[in-house]
Amino acid sequence: MSLSSQIKPISYLKSHAAEIVKDFATNPEPLIITQNGEAKMVVMAIAEYERQQETFALLKLVSMGKKESAQGRVTDVDAFFDEMDQQP
Repeated sequence: MSLSSQIKPISYLKSHAAEIVKDFATNPEPLIITQNGEAKMVVMAIAEYERQQETFALLKLVSMGKKESAQGRVTDVDAFFDEMDQQP
């Protein structure tokens, strides 16, 4: 399905809400809703939303790790495991 078919006016959302929900089972692509010809919101399946949130969380962890590494806040892997082994 092309991107243009996934852009709908708000009136379509109002009159086809049940159909949109049903269609997410076969086409998980987000639906862009426009108002007065301008994109205003995105409607997406909950499973896709949850996957997106997990991806953002992982990217945030990677970013935090890079920042800590750049600040010199790193631990040698052997020292880390030695410290973990000493934990009760």
